[in-house]
Amino acid sequence: MGMTTNESNNGYHLLKVKDLRISFKTDEGIITAVDGVNFSVDQGRTLGIVGESGSGKSVSTQAIMRLLPKNSIIGKGSSIELTRKDGEVVEITQLKQNGRKIRSIRGGDVAVIFQEPMSSFSPVYTIGNQIMEAILEHRDVSKQEAQEIAIDLLDRVGIPNPRQRFKQYPFELSGGMRQRAMIAVALSSHPSLLIADEPTTALDVTIQAQVLEMMKELQNEFGMAIIFITHNLGVIAQIADEIAVMYLGEVVEQGSRRDIFYHAKHPYTINLLNAIPRIGKGKNQRLVAIEGQVPSPLARPRGCRFHTRCQQMIPGRCDVDVPRITQISENHTVNCFLYED
Repeated sequence: MGMTTNESNNGYHLLKVKDLRISFKTDEGIITAVDGVNFSVDQGRTLGIVGESGSGKSVSTQAIMRLLPKNSIIGKGSSIELTRKDGEVVEITQLKQNGRKIRSIRGGDVAVIFQEPMSSFSPVYTIGNQIMEAILEHRDVSKQEAQEIAIDLLDRVGIPNPRQRFKQYPFELSGGMRQRAMIAVALSSHPSLLIADEPTTALDVTIQAQVLEMMKELQNEFGMAIIFITHNLGVIAQIADEIAVMYLGEVVEQGSRRDIFYHAKHPYTINLLNAIPRIGKGKNQRLVAIEGQVPSPLARPRGCRFHTRCQQMIPGRCDVDVPRITQISENHTVNCFLYED
């Protein structure tokens, strides 16, 4: 698949994912969650991965950290190539799941912000103690230095009275404050790549906007790359440079933010855009819903995965054959028969 950034303008490819296939052994059989996904992220850029629940967004990024459960299978030929801070290029799929190297990459080169920070923080330790622990794990500093770094990070992510908050427990902070503290933990080791998995879903719209603005400012300051996972195209519009649209384990369209929002080609992408509420259309406007549901991975449709919900389905073709990747422009690709000829 064509890369979605201009390497000459945006530095090196920090991460390259090629033909990623992930399956799970279950009592019902083998379930394929990710099937031939390709994307790259450049230094200092943001890749937005968008799609409905069950599209394979989170599983794809869990593979980057080797955080998949024990019943997972990474398919032969899958490649996850990461350029570390020291310039070493590492093939993540070849590392032992709990080996020393992948542990140093987690939280060191690559950090994660999860959707619900309460599940990431221990309830029995203070916020400050947990940020200090992350700093001491990945940076050669004393405990006193780690404490000052932690307080500074709490201040930089917009938490008022950081010295006081440093001593508090997670349950003493509001949802927005906990999410900011989670970002402070993630930034504590100055990661090259930050994976944000639905980090603003549980927040109200005002706090969500503040967190997104803060992430952009911190990205500029630290020069890190971001993978931002969400089902919300409104959020993606605010933060992403490039966008990959996923459906049932595949990337069906990929391009720059402008490509996706102004020149979308795949019927699924167009439907997602049409489902966004529009200001100024009047109080009687109807939301356009995508009919049907994402099929079960155990019963994947033959041919194009989206044909069972597509209003432009071509009988005898979309329900039989698999569309190949079509290059629309230099950095814009789509998997759809409507553009193959």
